[in-house]
Amino acid sequence: MSLELSPPLTPRSSSTSINHDTHETYECRVGREKTLQIALKKANEHVDAANIDDYMSQRACLVGDMGEVYRQHKRWKQNLPRVTPHYAVKCNPDPVVLRLLANLEAHFDCASMPEIETVLAHGVHPTKIIFAHPRKEISQARAAIKSGVLRMTTDSEQDLVNARDYFPEAEFLVRISTDDSGSKCQLGSKFGAGEPFDTPQKLLGMGKEWGLKFTGVSFHIGSNSSDPSAFIKAVANSRAIFNYAAELGYDFKVLDVGGGFTNDLFEEMADHLNRALAQYFPSPTVEIIGEPGRFYVGSAYVLAAQVTGTRDVKDPFERVVGCQYDINEGNYGLLASTISDHQEVIPQVLRKRDPTYAPTTYRVFGPTCDAWDNPVDSYNASDKISYGDWVYFEGMGAYTYPCATEFNGNPKAKAYHVSSEMEASARLGWA
Repeated sequence: MSLELSPPLTPRSSSTSINHDTHETYECRVGREKTLQIALKKANEHVDAANIDDYMSQRACLVGDMGEVYRQHKRWKQNLPRVTPHYAVKCNPDPVVLRLLANLEAHFDCASMPEIETVLAHGVHPTKIIFAHPRKEISQARAAIKSGVLRMTTDSEQDLVNARDYFPEAEFLVRISTDDSGSKCQLGSKFGAGEPFDTPQKLLGMGKEWGLKFTGVSFHIGSNSSDPSAFIKAVANSRAIFNYAAELGYDFKVLDVGGGFTNDLFEEMADHLNRALAQYFPSPTVEIIGEPGRFYVGSAYVLAAQVTGTRDVKDPFERVVGCQYDINEGNYGLLASTISDHQEVIPQVLRKRDPTYAPTTYRVFGPTCDAWDNPVDSYNASDKISYGDWVYFEGMGAYTYPCATEFNGNPKAKAYHVSSEMEASARLGWA
């Protein structure tokens, strides 16, 4: 059965005051400045405490501002009042973040049983968790059921066969494929029911035949999306599946709009999504949930690293035409996000020894013996970078610490937590 779509909505700009050169709201800019101020203060304390005879004290540091996480939660609730946020734990399972969000009554998106166990340990009720992995290991699905987590996503015949035989108590959302071409991390090649894979209609028919419980639809427009209008078609397609499910006798009550929300386009994304929900899902009886990850924590963390080596790049006439330098973080550590998450980062000076300013093109390498460990291939700066200086990177809260390794024996960055909001401090028992 083909999807029957209502006339598409026409994209429009959000009415929120936004700087269209940067897509940044005034409130976001103020919040980012608060985060940077308090994070750099803590980073400087880390540098002051470094001891040349204690190599662990000189490792890089990651500073997380829980005040920014709190602001992002409020921002979500203000702009998407119908959508219950389920924080994507995979993005950053920092225990302090989980504790704060649990205290704020947030829900959680978990992709594995270990993540579920971590969230449950923070006192979160299992009904506030979705096991959002469409193709799960049987043992993990059974463990989730035993722990009280029944809501799961699915997108394949094999997953339903497993459910029929081993975890029939599951309450499924069928994850449908959608256009994710506007995202940096496209997920459609792996996940989502739809051609050339099993169609959602086929899966719903199988579920009905086997007595499995389907309660709704989920989709994902891709991680780190730059296309707010992608929500319009995805919501419309979901409506078509709701209608088809009703013909089979299902009573769908849940729509999961997934993730993909970005900090700089959030208000515009929320506007498109709200209007699509108003047209295709006007009934308040349908529960709307989302899976933000990067949006909550991406802007909340700052990474500081030390320059551990430098050398000039010269032309055949021995003229200096650039410089490369090494830092004690890289692609195998927290800057893995530059590869796995397609993040573009530019270092800025935290501490410098030489006050000289001279426009220079720099290339940055990490600490390992692998030449691929090259988180910044080229950037222009006026600061003269010297051995022993410290640089910092903003926006380091998403897919950084959980993706970092200790390749070559290099230790992970030391983690610190601060708060630029009194309410967040109070929620964490710091006030």
